[in-house]
Amino acid sequence: MTIEANYVDILNREIFPAKVIIEKGKIAFIEKTDRLCNTYLLPGFIDAHIHIESSMLPPSEFARLAVRHGTVATVSDPHEIANILGVEGVKYMLRNSEESPFKFYFGASPCVPATTFETNGATLGPKEIENLLMMSQIKYLSEVMNFPGVINDDPDMLAKIGIAKALGKQVDGHAPGLRGEDLKKYIDAGITTDHEAFTYEEGLEKIEKGMKIQIREGSAARNFEALAPLIDEYPDMLMFCSDDRHPNDLALEHINGHVKRAVEKGYDLFNILKIASVNPVEHYGLEVGLLRVGDPADFIEVGDLKDFRILRTVIDGHTVYENGKVMIGSVKAGTPNLFNVTAKKSEDFALDPCKRTEVIHALDHSLITEEEIIDLSDDKAEDILKITVVNRYSDTAPAVAYVHGFGLKEGAIASSVAHDSHNIIAVGCSDELIVKAVNAVIEQKGGICVVTEENVHFLALPIAGLMSEKDGFEVAEQYAALDRIVREDLCSPLSAPFMTLSFMALLVIPELKLSDKGLFDGRSFHFIDSCRSEA
Repeated sequence: MTIEANYVDILNREIFPAKVIIEKGKIAFIEKTDRLCNTYLLPGFIDAHIHIESSMLPPSEFARLAVRHGTVATVSDPHEIANILGVEGVKYMLRNSEESPFKFYFGASPCVPATTFETNGATLGPKEIENLLMMSQIKYLSEVMNFPGVINDDPDMLAKIGIAKALGKQVDGHAPGLRGEDLKKYIDAGITTDHEAFTYEEGLEKIEKGMKIQIREGSAARNFEALAPLIDEYPDMLMFCSDDRHPNDLALEHINGHVKRAVEKGYDLFNILKIASVNPVEHYGLEVGLLRVGDPADFIEVGDLKDFRILRTVIDGHTVYENGKVMIGSVKAGTPNLFNVTAKKSEDFALDPCKRTEVIHALDHSLITEEEIIDLSDDKAEDILKITVVNRYSDTAPAVAYVHGFGLKEGAIASSVAHDSHNIIAVGCSDELIVKAVNAVIEQKGGICVVTEENVHFLALPIAGLMSEKDGFEVAEQYAALDRIVREDLCSPLSAPFMTLSFMALLVIPELKLSDKGLFDGRSFHFIDSCRSEA
């Protein structure tokens, strides 16, 4: 393959017309020319931290959507499926990813379960982590979500970090809001990255203490605006990531969206492209080419350096996307799963009478929630709905609390995607509608649904209750339709209601969350009683 285009040399910070020759999957020759060219060649984009499962697609289908946007590789934490199926879930992701030419790099997830305050399907102890890290496909220790454990010298967490360090593998972090001496101790333990910084000041402190920041712009959590000023200040210490991206959003854009926005804001082009491709390769030691002679031929061809319209994506010398056509075929994925729960009754979701109660305040575009104390007898208390988490692994009583921010005027929504243990989570306007939604998920052994008095709209997720085995573009359309029903028909003000719902059970993100065992304060790491005294 020979391509003539404007060659974007990120490392030497120059652009020039060139003839690029690809032989046997590698860049064999780059020659400057004096011919005018209308397109540009540059290294492919890399998502430096993502949970593939959040796309509701197995790796092979994720790849078919991602290559349209110039993504050639991901650094992927499989802890969603690991929380359900353990090591076998991780191996499923590895096997399926091998069916695609896309470059998936997986980690060993150290926080399975994420906490001891919830029920999940499997545990990855130090021995399982060591066995995974010994595999060539496992590049790093995934996000260490239990940052209190690191700070307080938890032997299990320190053992897992020590195994990764002994094997020479990077350790990813997860430390929302962590600052000062606690942050220093967390970093000194060997943790090198963080994707949870949500203010400029937090990101800056973490960089100054030696941590690399992954600027996240996902379907729910969006930190680009806050952290973008770091691009020209610390280009060597940044990467781009999406963390969690639902299928409808993945159909629209991926890391190319980060790049385009950064260019629009006037940041240095070479700094932006270094963050989008070079930094992840160098930090994790990925076998991804950077458009140099001898490198694997992993690159993209774009129409300009402003909109970054992707004309062609090439991986290992093979064109996987060109002019609107994806060259990667679908494969049969298989549907491993774990559901051991029977149908519920509406009375299971009743709460004892309580005048003043703790309420979870869900925020748009954020994983963080706020604590509110609401007088339920106050006529001005609006948009206070019930939220429930139902254990999917055994028949136990549902946990029920109140939530503010979903704004549903009717109906209920439910999902088996509920980070990180992936029990069933639901919000609704009545107990009858909540049980209708929950039982729909139980009957199908996984999925997301919207129910009203008259209808049930459902997207089945038979792969671990997280992913669909169907064509990725079809799943994106079906998910977008459900999302639209919630926002338009049920009147939710949230931009991504299902993504926001999925994080209402993520206990390691403050302030208030709900597990299958009860209402949880993520600041003090203990359960609290939702009913407040009259005082």
